[in-house]
Amino acid sequence: MTRRKYVSFLVGVALASVVCSPGLAQTYPSRTIKLVVPFPPGGPTDVTARLVAERLSSRLGQSVIVENRSGGAGGTVGAKSVAASDPDGYTLLLALTGTLTITPAIYKDTGFDTLRSFAPVAMVAASAQVLTIHPSVPANSLQELVAHAKSNPGKVSYASPGFGTQPHLLGELLKWVTGTNMVHVPYKGSAPAVTDLVAGQVQAAFDSPSVLLPHVEAGKLKAIAVTGDTRVARLPQVPTVAESGVPKLQATLWSGILAPAGTPENVIAKLNEAINEDLRSADMRASLARFSADPKIVTPQQFTIFLAEEIRRWAELVSAAGIKAE
Repeated sequence: MTRRKYVSFLVGVALASVVCSPGLAQTYPSRTIKLVVPFPPGGPTDVTARLVAERLSSRLGQSVIVENRSGGAGGTVGAKSVAASDPDGYTLLLALTGTLTITPAIYKDTGFDTLRSFAPVAMVAASAQVLTIHPSVPANSLQELVAHAKSNPGKVSYASPGFGTQPHLLGELLKWVTGTNMVHVPYKGSAPAVTDLVAGQVQAAFDSPSVLLPHVEAGKLKAIAVTGDTRVARLPQVPTVAESGVPKLQATLWSGILAPAGTPENVIAKLNEAINEDLRSADMRASLARFSADPKIVTPQQFTIFLAEEIRRWAELVSAAGIKAE
């Protein structure tokens, strides 16, 4: 099957799971909506969810509450709970890159199939990841880090917030495309990973700007590349990975909202319209900018196509790099 036919097939599957129900759409929403976050409270995903929930409540005229349901590899417990919920638009999922597109490539029993179990509603935001190193590392650029790692095989370690997260996969991708031998050190979240990076226990890490920028601006870490297609506003001097000669490292950490498969098409459309209207507002853009994130305004169909491409991309990397579940 060609790539185009494959994507078309997946889009067809996802769209076929959405059912029209004009009656429900006319009265929706008539009660509280639950937005499930498959991670603990306090992190960037949780903050984003609460920004969305607050504005969505005002726009829809009903309460939207955030429920943190963490657990499983890459947030699979929360995602699975939404996939098993009634497809009525009252239980939604705010998910990240890893949960829906990376974790299924590594773990074969997540309890859901991203494009069969969910109806994509809307994307929310996307931000570049930042590659940072400890000041003791004798490098000031991505190419210099690669040269240092090649001169010291197995002696350079990189931290990640967990096995199967996007920062982990970016580290593996860096190793794969540059032929370097670096050691992956997984942690239970970004906070302990960054703590050890600042302390010099590990030498490098990819993570979101909101996590790393305070340490970079304080001079405790060096930022040497960003994974987006443009530079980060608060790091104008730091080049992109493409500018650094490693364009295959380009990736974003994105978030999006999904409903259980079978949710009525008109309900999906109403939610998409409301979320996109919020994303167009100046205050929402300003709130996301504090995390160096940009709003992503797409249709459900565009989100479905994007998901299919992301699933294909990370599955190819997992296979090529030989990454297996721990």
